[in-house]
Amino acid sequence: MSKVLELTRELVARPSVTPDDAGCQRLIAERMLPLGFAVEWFLCGDVSNVLITHGSGPPSLWFLGHTDVVPTGPEEMWTFLPFHPGEKDGELYGRGVADMKGAVAAMVVALETFALQHPGHQGQLGLLLTSDEEGEAVDGIVRVVDELKGRNRRPDYCLVGEPSSQQYLGDTVRIGRRGSIHARLQVNGVQGHTAFPENLDNPAHRIAPFLDELVKLNWDSGDEEFPASHCQVASIRGGTGARNVTPANVELLVNFRNGPQSPSQSIRSRFEDLLIEHEISDYELEWKVMGEPFRSQAGKLREAVTEAVVSILNTKPELNTGGGTSDGRFFAPLGTEVLELGLVNTTIHQIDERTPIADLDRLCTTYYDIIQRILM
Repeated sequence: MSKVLELTRELVARPSVTPDDAGCQRLIAERMLPLGFAVEWFLCGDVSNVLITHGSGPPSLWFLGHTDVVPTGPEEMWTFLPFHPGEKDGELYGRGVADMKGAVAAMVVALETFALQHPGHQGQLGLLLTSDEEGEAVDGIVRVVDELKGRNRRPDYCLVGEPSSQQYLGDTVRIGRRGSIHARLQVNGVQGHTAFPENLDNPAHRIAPFLDELVKLNWDSGDEEFPASHCQVASIRGGTGARNVTPANVELLVNFRNGPQSPSQSIRSRFEDLLIEHEISDYELEWKVMGEPFRSQAGKLREAVTEAVVSILNTKPELNTGGGTSDGRFFAPLGTEVLELGLVNTTIHQIDERTPIADLDRLCTTYYDIIQRILM
């Protein structure tokens, strides 16, 4: 069994559902300490964050990952129990194997190998892990970055191990990410009997034309690296359950995925203008920006990652900003060049999450090659 596969299995066996790290980070820290790595903990409530470094920069290259996973869903539907990793047809099954414990294991082994072979290397290597990426992400990397900013400390380069690959390993490298906004709108009215419309104010009727225009809005056209910003409805709720009673209020949950042409404040302004246009004045609005869009300008990290993928994986990666958000959004505003390269994402968050076993070592070799290109 390869070192990467062995460590991946150890990590997957720990039920680290957000925000519980279940000892994953301590396992990693304890195996890296004897190799000369320094370990610093950032504990925030139930969330565990750890920064493991070797050497001193510049240049500094930090790998960024998370040890928490999403809930498993019905365990009886899995081929193997989700926290008892199993192998079938050349693939490793288990919750978090692709998102992203397999990549974390590949990072660890690549860093260990480089530190053993080049103990006096120039620059600094780092591994930053959190147990609050899949959740609200309020006590994870954002807290660590705030602390580091106070020390005037940041890495020159940050490589995130999120599962960026779409069909096969290395086919996609993320050079940025769209922003994400959650909005909760409650439109209030007057509940009443459906037979007497003159005595009621039906919020469902008020919100219907507003919602129709909202989802049809052309927010922007995107660009060569960002798709067009868009709005998706997540939930609509209202009513008492009775067929002859109108609701007192209707709740709408929507999510925006936005590019640089439509920053969060611009979207909020257009959203509120639309409420005015449809004469909706009695409402409650909760607006939560999960992350602003970002893109890293081409630099040494992009060059190193692209060349490593071509050399090791024999493929030319597509460079884009697709997918959801990632913790890389907290480092990009500091001037750090941020990219994402990880395993195939086709089964992440699903029942029977899995990854090709061969990809674990191939990803580790690619990470090692990137380290060499940056530090040597």
